[in-house]
Amino acid sequence: MTRTAYTTCPLCEATCGLELTLDGDRITGVRGDRDDPLSRGYLCPKGASLGQLDADPDRVRQPLVRRDGKLAPAGWDEAFEAVDDALTRIIEAHGRDAVALYLGNPNVHTLAGGMFAGTLRKASGSRNIYTASTVDQMPKHVSCGYLFGHPLAIPVPDVDRTDFLLILGADPYSSNGSLWTVPDLPARLAELRRRGGRMVVVDPRRTRTARAADRHLPIRPGGDVYLLLALVHELFARDLVRLGELAPHVSGVDEVRELTAAYPPETVAPWCGITADAIRELAADLAAAPRAAVYGRIGTTTVPHGTLTSWLVDVLNVLTGNLDRPGGAMFPLPAHGRRGSGRGPGFATGRWHSRVRALPEVLGEFPAVTLADEILTPGPGQVRALITVAGNPALSVPNAGRLDAAIAGLDFVVCVDPYLNATTRHADVLLPPPPHSRQAHYDLSFYHFAVRNVARFSPPVAPPDAGAMDESDILLRLIGILSGHGPHVSVDGPAEMRRRLDKRLQSGPYGLSLEKLEAEPHGVDLGPLGPRIPEILRTASGRIELCPAPIAAELANLEAPEEVPGDTLVVVGRRHVRTNNSWMHNVPALVKGRPLCTIQIHPSDAGRLGLAAGGRAMVTSRVGRVELPVEITDDIAPGVVSIPHGFGHDLPGVELSVARRSSPGVNSNLLTDDLRVDPLSGNAVLNGVRVRVVPA
Repeated sequence: MTRTAYTTCPLCEATCGLELTLDGDRITGVRGDRDDPLSRGYLCPKGASLGQLDADPDRVRQPLVRRDGKLAPAGWDEAFEAVDDALTRIIEAHGRDAVALYLGNPNVHTLAGGMFAGTLRKASGSRNIYTASTVDQMPKHVSCGYLFGHPLAIPVPDVDRTDFLLILGADPYSSNGSLWTVPDLPARLAELRRRGGRMVVVDPRRTRTARAADRHLPIRPGGDVYLLLALVHELFARDLVRLGELAPHVSGVDEVRELTAAYPPETVAPWCGITADAIRELAADLAAAPRAAVYGRIGTTTVPHGTLTSWLVDVLNVLTGNLDRPGGAMFPLPAHGRRGSGRGPGFATGRWHSRVRALPEVLGEFPAVTLADEILTPGPGQVRALITVAGNPALSVPNAGRLDAAIAGLDFVVCVDPYLNATTRHADVLLPPPPHSRQAHYDLSFYHFAVRNVARFSPPVAPPDAGAMDESDILLRLIGILSGHGPHVSVDGPAEMRRRLDKRLQSGPYGLSLEKLEAEPHGVDLGPLGPRIPEILRTASGRIELCPAPIAAELANLEAPEEVPGDTLVVVGRRHVRTNNSWMHNVPALVKGRPLCTIQIHPSDAGRLGLAAGGRAMVTSRVGRVELPVEITDDIAPGVVSIPHGFGHDLPGVELSVARRSSPGVNSNLLTDDLRVDPLSGNAVLNGVRVRVVPA
C-alpha cells in the first residue's frame, strides 16, 4: 500500500523537510516538503537519494565479529560479550587511557548521537577522546568560546534580512551551509538581490557560490588571516568603527586597534594575493552597508591560523555593529536551548595535554592528528583499543596512511557503523545502526545554527527490521559495558530519548513539548532570529571579550607567510552538492556523470608542468603521494590545485561496491600533514598543503 510520510533529511546541515512516498516500508519517492518553515520545499540531490541510501544492499544489517581473522555474522549478545571481554581485559591491564574513542561527523546528524555520545565519552573514563571536530571546525568553537564564553555561541548570517554578505572559504551553494543551517541558499540570495543587496566571496576557487557572487576575490590559501587583519585595520584607520547598541557589552576594542595597527593593506596585499585597493574598497563596502554579515567556514578553519581567522570574522561583525542585530550575524535560539544570565565561567583549553606531543586538550578532546602517535608510541597510557562511532578516521585524518596502519595493529577495534569502510574493515566487532527511516530524528545540533528558529520532530517512518537494534540501544549498551555493568544491561533507548527530548523542549524558551511537535509533522515556525546579547554571554566579565589573552598572544607571534618555492603548488579541498565527506559515494544516483575526484589546475600551471586535460598527474607531499585525473580550469587560482576529500574506497576489505567501481578516487589525506596544526585549537591543516605535481 502506498502512503506518504514526512521526515527531516539527515544528510547535511540544512535539515530540509522531506515528503516521502512509501510502498509498504520501502521509500519509492522523495520530494521537498513545501510546508517546512525552514526549507520551504527545497530538495538537493542528496535528499532525493534517501531511498537508495536507505536500501543500499552493501549496508551491514547485523553485527559482525572477527573469527579466525575474518568478520562473520553474529548475534547482538555475542557481539556485546566480545566487546565487554576485550575492553575489560585491556582496561584492567593498562588503564582507561588505553581505550581511545573517535566520534565522527554523522553523530551530530542523528538524535541518538546527539543524546548519548557525550555520555559515552564520560563512561569511557579515557583522556584519549578524538572527534571529527579537529579536522573541521574546532577553531570556530575556540574563538567563540573566548569571545562569548561558550563554544556553541556561534553567530550565523541573517541572510534573509541582510544587505551585504561577505563569505570567506565557504561554498554554501554546494554544502547547503556549514555551521550555518541555510537550505536553498540560491533562492535566499536571489531574494537578497531583489532588495538591492550584494554578496562578495573570497576563495582561491571560483566555486558555485563565487560564480553567483557580485564579486569574487581569489585569495592565497591561508591568507584570510592577513586580509581580515587589514580590514580591521582599515575600520580603525578610517574611523569606520560603529559598535552601536553593542558598545556597553564589549571590552578590548582599544587592544584590538593596537594589535592590528601593523597590518595596513599595503603590507598584507602580497601575503594574501588581494590588492591593497581591493582591500580598502571591501572595508568601505562592509562599513557602509546598512546591514551586513561576515561568514567564514572550512577554508578559514583548516589552515595554520584557523582560530585567529575565525576570531577576526566576528571582530568585523562586532566593529561594524552588525553582531546580534537583524540582517547581521545573529545567535539562533533553538526550542531545546535555554536563555542564560549573561555571565558565566568563561572558556579555557589545555586542562591536560596529550602523552606524546603534549598537545593541549580542547573541549575535552585531543587533536585527531595525534591519534596515530598515541597508538604507535610505547609506554604507560599507550592506546591499545579503539572505539569508533560513525567515524572514518583512516580516511579523514591527515597522514591517513600512517593512521590506517596504526589502527590495523591495535589489540581491539569496535565500530558503530553501517558500512565496511576504510576504518571499519579493521574492526573486531562491527555494530550496525538501522537506516534513517527506522529511527526518530530531531536536530539537537543544527538548530543552533539555523537562519530561522524552527523545530521539527520526525518519528520513524517505517518499523525496525527484524533483528535490528536502534542506534540509541547500541550506544547505551556500550555505555553500560564501559560503566562496568556488563554486556547485558537492559535498555530502552528510544523511550529514553523521547523522555529527555520532551524534558528539554518543555524547559526551553518556547515551552514546547514532544506531544506538540508530533502533532505538527511539517515542524513549527518559531520566528526570525532575535537579539540575544547579553543573555547568551558566558564570559566572566559578562561582556564580549574582544581581545582574549590567548588570541592576543598568538597574534603577537604572527609572521608573514613563507614563500612557496617555484616548483611547488598548494592544494585545497572542494565540496560538491552530491557528496558529504565519505558518506554518499555508494549511492548510484550520486556518483553518475563525470568523475568528481580530479585535480583541478590553472591552465598556466598545467602548461608549465606539461599536464594535459584528461591525463593523469602524480601529486607528492611530505607524507605521501596520489595519482589522479587532470582537470584544467581557470576556476582555480594560479599556484593552487584542488582535490576533493572523502574518496579512496578501493582498499582491501572495503565493501562499498558502487564506490569501488564508480567513484574510488584518491584519499586526499594521504597528502595532508599530521605535524601541521592550528596552535590554539589543535585543528588539522588541510588547506594550503604544499605539493609537487608532475605528469604520471
